[in-house]
Amino acid sequence: MESEQTNSENERLSIKNGIYTTLILNISNNYFPLFAISVLGATNYQVGLISSLPQFIGMFAMIIGSIIINRLQEKKMFTVYSFFVARLFLVGIALVVFIPDKYQAIVFIVLVGLMNFPFSFANLSWQAFIGDIIQEDRRSGFFSTRNKMMTIIGMVSTFFIGIFLQFFDKSNPTPYVVLYLLAFAFGLLELHYLKQHAEPKKKVVIKEKTSLFGIAVFKNKPFLYFIISALFFNFAWQMCWILFSIYQIKFAGATGLWISLFAVANSIGQIVSFKWWARMSDKHSNAKMLILVSIGMAVAPWMTLVSTNLVFLVITNIFAGLFVSGTVLLLFNQLLDVTTEDNRSICISNYNILLAFIAFIAPQFGVYLLETTNIYTAMNISGFLRAFSGVFFFFLYLYLKRREGVTFKRKMAKI
Repeated sequence: MESEQTNSENERLSIKNGIYTTLILNISNNYFPLFAISVLGATNYQVGLISSLPQFIGMFAMIIGSIIINRLQEKKMFTVYSFFVARLFLVGIALVVFIPDKYQAIVFIVLVGLMNFPFSFANLSWQAFIGDIIQEDRRSGFFSTRNKMMTIIGMVSTFFIGIFLQFFDKSNPTPYVVLYLLAFAFGLLELHYLKQHAEPKKKVVIKEKTSLFGIAVFKNKPFLYFIISALFFNFAWQMCWILFSIYQIKFAGATGLWISLFAVANSIGQIVSFKWWARMSDKHSNAKMLILVSIGMAVAPWMTLVSTNLVFLVITNIFAGLFVSGTVLLLFNQLLDVTTEDNRSICISNYNILLAFIAFIAPQFGVYLLETTNIYTAMNISGFLRAFSGVFFFFLYLYLKRREGVTFKRKMAKI
């Protein structure tokens, strides 16, 4: 009974913590490209670095973080301290507008990049931490509820931020300074709820000959095949992120309000579909539903290119949100499914290190396509690659299904 109460309390605290995390991301990260283009006058390549540089720095952070985390008996306080340091960077970003104009864009990009060093620690340890305290049979329901609540809060906050930005000239830095400082304040509340989680103490046995990068975990075929599928999908998915921002701001002329409306529309699509994805993953498996996610995500860039009409782009973002929710839920659940309690931390570390590498090169590849061809060709290629990633998930599903059948037969044979 006490364990059940602890689990329920941890889930409640995690939802509250996630709400403030969402507020921080919506207030800060969502408006980094608009701030860089409209206020700091950043170039396309500099805007691309906003997405890729943090991931490049994050790779090194995750290598170091994986060594530390795999030796921790308790991960909570390490997660708390890492988040705190990451949130301090928001204060520095808010002060960028007070340095000479010619240095503003590059200093902003460097700060955004460096912020991902402690944030990578935080994200890595949080994933391992939450995987330890949330029971496997509760994950789909809990994460769908948590993601839904976070998305609702994010939608409402983003809408009001958009209205707030409308009261200022597009190139006025004042509202952004206010927002980044507010994000730091929310970070303190985020940490407050994170610290209240109850964490079981685990005895960690460190093997002397453990590989620095945990290469041995790739001998686990379910994890290896998932890694290959997920990385290809993430490359196709993330190469288009910065292209959407450039298309919306430079080609469609979106202001802060419209950027907010796009985010709100995307959130609406996520909210109405979270529970559905959770039910379908329980019924059909995560791998099988990721095939559908790939197809849906492929349609998003193709739909976007149909028109620069801002109202139409709002509708497009609602459609995209239906599949973003599935992407977030299914990828994380599938990652947990192909790991065990013994190797989960090292598997998550390796996954995030490789994901960071993909997240570094993907936006730069997207910008390269934009500069060498045009926005239409670049986004069409992204759509095609997103669709093709469904082939990888299809073979992953077949492998896991066949493996599940073999395991079942072995168990019956022993009986």
